Amino acid sequence: MAEKHYFEQKRHTVSYLIPYFESHIPEFRSKRVLEIGCAEAGFLAELHRIGIDCLGVELEPSRVRTALAKVPDLRIITGDITDPAVVASIGDRFDLIVLRDVIEHIPGRTALFAAVLRLLKPGGMVYISFPPRCSAFAGHQQNGRSPLRFVPWLQLWPRPLLDAAGRLLREAPYMIRCIHENGRTGLSVAAFDRLWKGAGMRPLVYDLFVSRPVYRTRYGVPVLRFPAIPLLREVLATGCETLLQLPA
Repeated sequence: MAEKHYFEQKRHTVSYLIPYFESHIPEFRSKRVLEIGCAEAGFLAELHRIGIDCLGVELEPSRVRTALAKVPDLRIITGDITDPAVVASIGDRFDLIVLRDVIEHIPGRTALFAAVLRLLKPGGMVYISFPPRCSAFAGHQQNGRSPLRFVPWLQLWPRPLLDAAGRLLREAPYMIRCIHENGRTGLSVAAFDRLWKGAGMRPLVYDLFVSRPVYRTRYGVPVLRFPAIPLLREVLATGCETLLQLPA
């Protein structure tokens, strides 16, 4: 699974993320980039390959080991970005900070944004993507092995019901726990908007999707945007993606 994630990250970076950043950030290849929650670091590997100065932070040591086995000279810090000691150990500021499908897994979002503000240069940018908490597959059940992977909105089911369905259909217990956790920590679009507004940022690009760009990479389906209609966006949009800027 780790290898699969790594190569998917690389494909998505080449086909979507690098063109996205080059179209919205002048002289992108000269920027310093920090990725928070870099996982197996396929994104960083591609930035490193084209000569971009980049650093990653990742909570899970096993994912860091996978990343360094692939590209040993990547710079990755293992730790929790909401820990002030980890932020202090970075000791630098960046032109671009990337959180790709990470923010919904971090309960301490006030501490997260404090860290981002500490590590971002004045005028710097933050790229954030995530599935809204009440969207159909925000539980990440599509990664399961049982028929539950096709069932939408599982993260909103009562826990006893989901546990029983998992046992009946022989889903991996860790996947059921992940679906519960994703439902608990998930982030709504409205709550996300309050976070970046409270941090004094402004959106340069802001998109909602019925079919997210990563779905094109993963499944070969077209990208479909969704209008920012309150309430409906929380349920029908499968992804929110924005490029925010901190005032200079």
